[in-house]
Amino acid sequence: MNSLSKDYQDIIERLKKEIGSENLIGYEIPRPRRIWFSVRKEKLVDAITHLVGKGFVHLSTITGLEDENGLEVIYHLNRKGLEASLKVEVPVKQPVLPTITPIIPGAILYEREVHELLGVVFSGHPNLSLLILPEDWPKGVYPLRKKWTHKEIKKKLSRRT
Repeated sequence: MNSLSKDYQDIIERLKKEIGSENLIGYEIPRPRRIWFSVRKEKLVDAITHLVGKGFVHLSTITGLEDENGLEVIYHLNRKGLEASLKVEVPVKQPVLPTITPIIPGAILYEREVHELLGVVFSGHPNLSLLILPEDWPKGVYPLRKKWTHKEIKKKLSRRT
């Protein structure tokens, strides 16, 4: 085992210890300088706090998507060239996660974007107003959700005029 592998193993073991091994759903090292974690949503704040404390202080972005299991929100953190992506799943019918803005203030705009495009509510967020979409965008229409086709969105938009 080389030192890079030991570093990854140390990161994994420390995160398991911090949030509880039962809350670390999985992890993967797909290539050098890249590690993926999947954690239970109840431990999101603890996992982010831990990783920030271990030097992952740069939030590259927060991404989101919908798959067959619901919505996924992925936090991409960086530490000196090592990218850690932390995935959390939330149900489509109740897409609520705690905000991480008290830990990483720069998350404010990323969370607004994910809220706007996927409908994830970040509880405790200081301002979930629209960021990208027009001010008169129809409430409840989240353009990255699978239920909204291009035609349906266009139809909804034509009704607002």
